[in-house]
Amino acid sequence: MSAMPEPAEGVRPTPVISLRGVSRSFGAARAVQGIDLDVHAHEVVAVVGDTGAGKSTLVGLLSGALQPDEGSVLVDGAAVTLADPAAARALGIVGVFQDLALCANLDVVQNLFLGQESIRGGLLDEVVMEKEAWRVLGQLAARVPSLRVPVAALSGAQRRSVAIARALLGEPRVILLDEPTASLGLTQVAEFLTLVERLRERGHAVLITSHSLTDVQAVADRIVVLRLGRTNGEFDADRVTYEDLLAAMTGVAR
Repeated sequence: MSAMPEPAEGVRPTPVISLRGVSRSFGAARAVQGIDLDVHAHEVVAVVGDTGAGKSTLVGLLSGALQPDEGSVLVDGAAVTLADPAAARALGIVGVFQDLALCANLDVVQNLFLGQESIRGGLLDEVVMEKEAWRVLGQLAARVPSLRVPVAALSGAQRRSVAIARALLGEPRVILLDEPTASLGLTQVAEFLTLVERLRERGHAVLITSHSLTDVQAVADRIVVLRLGRTNGEFDADRVTYEDLLAAMTGVAR
């Protein structure tokens, strides 16, 4: 089999996931309108904006939790229908939302494999699940005191690590993180941003929504600003200033 040709110099490969002209309304309220967005492998794209800018709606559209009224979702350049989160997962797209959807009374292994338990001889294969849990957490260099500690006893950053590790089961290509640093302390934010860098190093396409400009500037490759449901700027994270981002978010010219 011949090798795939290398992309021409200066030409990026096809994005793993894209939006083209996507709009979504809730009744008379237009949540997002005419959104174009690309996320590539080995890339972290941050979507920032004030409350109500459309960030969570965008994640819902990419994860299959919502469907667009107009426009298209593309995977590897081909239009797809994400009818629900299961359809998105089948295409390698998973979301981790603000509420994390963890069961506080269950331990780490039970949370990771809830609904997708390993069965052997009609019984739960605890050995296989523990080995897989350590493998996935190890990929993230995530630290938890024990796989058998209830999630309620973990820190906020550790809980997010468990939620992301659960999302990584099945080796997805796209990881969607909705307001992942909300309610975290400074140390926990630093731990989380290191985890995101590891996701990028492993080849994932990562999209983060946040209202915290400082957090996303520390880890993103590109930053997309939403304002009132529309794209109001796209910036190289290494070159844009905090003031430029704030101006785009608020609509106040510098």
